[in-house]
Amino acid sequence: MNAPSHSTLLAALATVIDPELRRPITELGMVESVEALDGGRVRAVVRLTIAGCPLRGTITADVTGALAKLDGVTDVDVELTVMTAEQRAELRERLKGSAPERGIPFNDEGSLTRIYAVASGKGGVGKSSVTVNLACALAARGLRVGIVDADVYGFSVPGLMGITQAPTRVDEMILPPVSHGVKVISIGMFVAGNQPVAWRGPMLHRALEQFLSDVYFGDLDILLLDLPPGTGDVAISVAQLLPKAELLVVTTPQAAAADVAERAGAIAVQTGQKIAGAIENMSFLTLPDGSTMELFGSGGGELLAKRLSQTVNSPVELLGQIPLDVALREGGDAGLPIVLSDPDSPAAAALLAIADRLAVRPRGLSGLSLGVTPR
Repeated sequence: MNAPSHSTLLAALATVIDPELRRPITELGMVESVEALDGGRVRAVVRLTIAGCPLRGTITADVTGALAKLDGVTDVDVELTVMTAEQRAELRERLKGSAPERGIPFNDEGSLTRIYAVASGKGGVGKSSVTVNLACALAARGLRVGIVDADVYGFSVPGLMGITQAPTRVDEMILPPVSHGVKVISIGMFVAGNQPVAWRGPMLHRALEQFLSDVYFGDLDILLLDLPPGTGDVAISVAQLLPKAELLVVTTPQAAAADVAERAGAIAVQTGQKIAGAIENMSFLTLPDGSTMELFGSGGGELLAKRLSQTVNSPVELLGQIPLDVALREGGDAGLPIVLSDPDSPAAAALLAIADRLAVRPRGLSGLSLGVTPR
């Protein structure tokens, strides 16, 4: 049987997606060489971005698998090398362009990324669980999704997403870990163990700014930010750094929680942000006999949506009501969100329905240059 041609080998490697950058390794300058040898052997030399790349095993396995599928290939030898400083500079330019200035790409005039800041008035309403489940549901629909865990003091997104690896740093560019198809960055990835973060306002602002400017998310369809509860420093910084962000306000059913959540949403009046909608979590518990128990009362979500509509003088919808579900908690503990582990459960169904509503709300093109000029 004839050995595969060089173009066939490259075409096979083009199917190998870098697990962090989510682009073919052939586009990233990672393939140094590939050649067919005698006896059906193929040898590939692949450049890693850094020597200690945590996903070197994944890359080796993916390259081996892609080449082994070709007719006439009986054995694959993969050698890993490391990019030089010049090659890393070329990679950065491929990804971010040649502009020397730093900035937040989501604020670029041509950015079509829709940004949702998930807010709550107080802690304990399940805001982080809602964030990760919406992100995974949207990613499962084929959208490119990222999460910024902006709750610096109470970070929990890495655990909920099952992420244990640290981000990869390519000089001044940070590559976020990917879990369940979602790119994630959190301060929890930079601290040892369960060490607390004790920062004042300016440090919080700088950390959030670095997440948005130095972390390479690529071209996202949707970016979700898990905000800390309340209307403190981070909420204000998000409004300043991402003026196009829309608020998703999470509450529980009791009126007292809705009162507090209203304040978290009403900040939009001062910041000029839009409110994408309200979400009621822990709405009810389904009992073994099929009946439901409203452990935390009822009507808080509808009350919140009504009050926010009056406050911002614009309709605010209640996007969904999520029931209490043991599987949702278990999925969070296991790092496998319920929309993936048990998509037919009542809680997953409610979350998937909310994701469907967010997925079909593309950002408009008003004010954007399409690069069209008359001839």
